[in-house]
Amino acid sequence: MLLQVRGLHVNLPDQGERLHAVRGIDLDVAEGETLCLVGESGCGKSMTALALMQLLPRGAQLRSDRLHLGETDLSALPERKLSQLRGRRMSMIFQEPMTALNPVFTIGDQLRTVYRRHTGASAREAQARAIEMLESVGLTNASLRLGQYPHQLSGGLRQRVLIAMALMCEPEMLICDEPTTALDVTTQAQILRILKDAQTARKMGMVFITHDLGVVARVADRVAVMYAGRIVEQGDRASVLRTPAHPYTKGLIASVPRPEGAQPGTRRLASIPGNVPAFHREDARCPFLSRCPARMDVCGAVPPPLRQVPTGQVVSCHLSLDLLEPVPA
Repeated sequence: MLLQVRGLHVNLPDQGERLHAVRGIDLDVAEGETLCLVGESGCGKSMTALALMQLLPRGAQLRSDRLHLGETDLSALPERKLSQLRGRRMSMIFQEPMTALNPVFTIGDQLRTVYRRHTGASAREAQARAIEMLESVGLTNASLRLGQYPHQLSGGLRQRVLIAMALMCEPEMLICDEPTTALDVTTQAQILRILKDAQTARKMGMVFITHDLGVVARVADRVAVMYAGRIVEQGDRASVLRTPAHPYTKGLIASVPRPEGAQPGTRRLASIPGNVPAFHREDARCPFLSRCPARMDVCGAVPPPLRQVPTGQVVSCHLSLDLLEPVPA
C-alpha cells in the first residue's frame, strides 16, 4: 500500500479550547489509485490533507497510530527530512492558486527553484524542465509564461501552473485540495483530464478532496465520505454513489440537483436539516446524531461500529444495513 493512515487525529487551538478537527480516520491509497475524500465545507477534508503533508498550522496537534508513505513513517521524520520529501515523493495542489503562488516571484523562478532544490539540476536543466511541464499541462507559449507573475494569469492558468509545480519531480503521491473550485465547467474538465493523464503516466497515488459529487463520479476509484471530522462511509465509487449506506451519504447524494428538478411541478431540492455539531468536545457518539432521520436511542449511547455491508463499503452506523436501495439514475 502506498499511503496508509490509521487513527489520525488533529486538534487545533481555539480561544483556550481545542477543536477536534479530525477524529481518528483511516485511509489507504494504492499505487495508481484515486481516493476521493468528499464532504461538505468544514468537515475536516483540508485539515486531513495538511496533516498528510505535515503542514498543519502553528499550535495544531497531530497524533496517529500509523502514517506511512510506503515504508516511510511520516510522523517520525524531522522537519529537514520532511522538507526533502515534500515536492519530491509527495506533492500537494492547494485550493487557492493565487495565494499558493508567491506574488513577488515569476512563474519560472518558482518552478525552477522546486526542481533544482530536489534534484540538484543546473539552471539550464531546470529551465528546460519548467518549459516541458508547462507544456504538459496545456500552457501555450511556455517560455513567455515563465517570465510572468501569478497576477498576470487567469485562475485556470494559475491552477495549471500549480499542477506543473506539483508534478515537477514526479511524486509517488499527489494530494489535490479542491483543484477545480471556482473554475468554469470547460476548464474544470481540462484540469481533471490533465491530472488523470499524469496519474496514468506515473502510476501515482492520488487523494482528491472535493465537495462536488460530479467530480467524484469522474475521477474516483474509491470514495471516503467525511462528516464532522470522521469517515462515516468508505468504499469503491460505484457502491458509494449507487447504493449509499450511511444516512449522511444518502442525504448528500439526494441534495445534488437533477435535471428533472428544474421543471415546474417536480420535486424540490432535498436538504439535510440541522447543523454540524460543535468540534470542541471529543464525543464518541455518532456525529450525525442530531440530524439523522433514522436515529435510535443506541446512537446517543454507544459509538457506531464500523461494519462492511453487502455492497462492499465500510460504514460507521448502528442501522441494519442488509437491505440497500440503489440511488435512482
